[in-house]
Amino acid sequence: MWKDIRDREAGKLRPNSFANRVKSDRTSSLQLSNHKDIVSPHRGSVNSLQVDLTEGRYLLSGASDASAAVFDIQRATHSEGLIAKHQCIFAVDKQHEHGHKYAISSAIWYPVDTGLFVTGSFDHHINVWDTNTTQVVVNFKLPGKVYRTAMSSLATSHMLIAAGTEDVQVRLCDISSGAFSHTLSGHRDGVMSVEWSASSEWVLITGGCDGAIRFWDIRRAGCFRVLDQSQSQLGRRPPISGWTANKLSTSKSLLASQGPNMKSRIPHKKLGNGNATKPSSTGKLPAKGSTRQRLHPGLLSGQDRSVSHYGAVTGLKVTGDGMYLLSAGSDSRLKLWDVESGCNTLVNFETMRLQTNKPLQLATSQDSSLVFAPCMATVKAFDMWTGKTSLTLSGHYEGVNCCWYNFPDQELYTGGNDRQILVWSPSRNSTELDWESTADKDNWSD
Repeated sequence: MWKDIRDREAGKLRPNSFANRVKSDRTSSLQLSNHKDIVSPHRGSVNSLQVDLTEGRYLLSGASDASAAVFDIQRATHSEGLIAKHQCIFAVDKQHEHGHKYAISSAIWYPVDTGLFVTGSFDHHINVWDTNTTQVVVNFKLPGKVYRTAMSSLATSHMLIAAGTEDVQVRLCDISSGAFSHTLSGHRDGVMSVEWSASSEWVLITGGCDGAIRFWDIRRAGCFRVLDQSQSQLGRRPPISGWTANKLSTSKSLLASQGPNMKSRIPHKKLGNGNATKPSSTGKLPAKGSTRQRLHPGLLSGQDRSVSHYGAVTGLKVTGDGMYLLSAGSDSRLKLWDVESGCNTLVNFETMRLQTNKPLQLATSQDSSLVFAPCMATVKAFDMWTGKTSLTLSGHYEGVNCCWYNFPDQELYTGGNDRQILVWSPSRNSTELDWESTADKDNWSD
C-alpha cells in the first residue's frame, strides 16, 4: 500500500489506477462486518436485495413473508457499543391495504429516483410503490408467479419493467401507461431470470427453465440470439490488431469516397453469338417448399433449440462494461459468455453447489474481477478469468438467495433463508497494517 502511495506521489501511478488498486485490495479483504448490523424485520427468507443507483444509500429488501423493507445504510438508527444498528425506515407487508398476499420474489428501485420501487410476488402481481406515501401507484396482474423483475438503468426513452414469470412469455410492463406494452415469445418453459443490457436500453436478456438464454431487441419481433454452450472461445475476446484496424479504416474511407451514387459493376454473361445478356435484378426465387427462408429472422429464432445450461437458468448478471454475461443454472454451473460473439468463454469455475428451486441474485465487483455467487449457506467470490475461489464468506445458517455489491463503500450485502441480512465489509485498512509493520520503533526508553 505504501509503495502505491509513493508511486502516486512520484507520478508513476495514475489516479484511476491508484483508486482501482485500493478498491481491489478492500474487496479482496471482505469479512463479516463488526461495526455495521442490519436489523431484519422479515419473518421469512430474504429473496432480493438492491441498493439504490442514485445515492447509494438506501437498501431495499424483499422476503417470502410478503414484506418489503427499506434501510438507510449510511445513517444508523442507534448504536450498541461499537456496532451501528440499522433498522428499517419503513416496511410494507400483508397487513397493508394493497400489500402482496404471497412471497415477494423481486424488489428493485426505480433506476433514476428513490421515489419509486417495484415488487414482484408469487401472488401474480407487480406493484409499483410510492416511497414517500408507501402506497401502490400502479399494479400489474400477470398470468403466473413472478420470479424476477428488472428495469434498465440506461433507459431514457421508456419506463418498462421486464417480468419473468412461470408463463413462457416475457412481459414488458409500462409504468407510464399502466399496461403491458408487448410480450416476448420464444421460451418453452417459465422464465426465472431477466437482465437488461449494460450497453443498450433496447436489449433484454432472459433465462428460462428450458435452459435457454435469449437476447431480445424489444423494438423487433422475436429474439435475435440464443446462446449455445457448444459454441465456445477460449478466454477473453482477442484484441483488434493494428493491421486489422488500419485495413478496416482504409476500406471505410474507400467506400466513403465512392459515394452513395456509385453503382457496382455487374458482370455480363456472354452467349455463343457474341451478344451479352444482363442478369435480372430480382435473382432466384425460393422454391415453393422452402418455407424456412420466408420466415422473419425473429420467428426463426423461436425454433432454435440451443441450450446454455442442462437445467433451468436461475441467475443472470451483466458485467459493468456490458461485454460479458454471467449465468448460473440448476446444473450447479456458473458460465461466462462473450456478449458480442455469443460464445462460452470456457472459464472453469471451481466446483460449487447452487440452489436449484429458486432464482439466484449474482453480483460482481466494480472492476468485474470478482463474481459473488450464493452457494448454499455460503457466498463464494470467484476470479472472473481463472474461475478460482478467492473468498468464501460463511455467516448464514441456511441457504443464501441474493447478494448485492455496493460500489461506493466496497461492501457486500447478502440475504438468506435464515431471515437475516448480513453486511460484509473490508477488514482493517491495509494502510494501518502496513504502518504497523513499517513504523519506526525506537530502541531507547525514558
